[in-house]
Amino acid sequence: MKADLLIIFVKNPILGKAKTRLAATIGDVKALEVYKLLLEKTRLETADLDVDKVVYYSDYVDESDLWDNTTYAKAVQSTGDLGIKITTAFNKAFQDGYQRVCIIGSDCYDMTQNHLEQAFESLKFRDTIIGPAADGGYYTIGMSRYFPELFEQKVWSTETVGSDTIKDFEALDLNYQVLETLNDVDTEDDLGPWAKTVMH
Repeated sequence: MKADLLIIFVKNPILGKAKTRLAATIGDVKALEVYKLLLEKTRLETADLDVDKVVYYSDYVDESDLWDNTTYAKAVQSTGDLGIKITTAFNKAFQDGYQRVCIIGSDCYDMTQNHLEQAFESLKFRDTIIGPAADGGYYTIGMSRYFPELFEQKVWSTETVGSDTIKDFEALDLNYQVLETLNDVDTEDDLGPWAKTVMH
């Protein structure tokens, strides 16, 4: 077991359940294809990261998917809103003895292994890190101790989540690092050239 853990939240790639806001304009089939590209890119950027890794699925553990069972531990997200799911995963990680823990989703095509290495490096000297998303949320949050307050009283999937979280850092007097702002994929406007194979 390493000192660092990366938690990856994913949705099982089920037609009609993945990227619903995107599907509203491009349809369920294309939205699912886009989501599969996002999953593949997330796997690519995390596979060689020198930390322990766990994939938390929305519905069920898939033992035979793109997440290699020797590289990634696998679990199912808890019930409740996104905040409860995240805080439950963090709590377990610290109870298991990890010293630095970051969580990512699978919606950020622009996130690289380098961003994650920077996050874990920062946590050697800081309480928390956040990687803001251009839509006002965040693509990663990490901590070197468990701060459940960061996931309470949030209106999830809104443009204030990131700024509210930074306000929490300051209210708790935490030493924190803000990473580069990146673009999360929620709607058709968020798609880059990487999605052209799906869109044509």
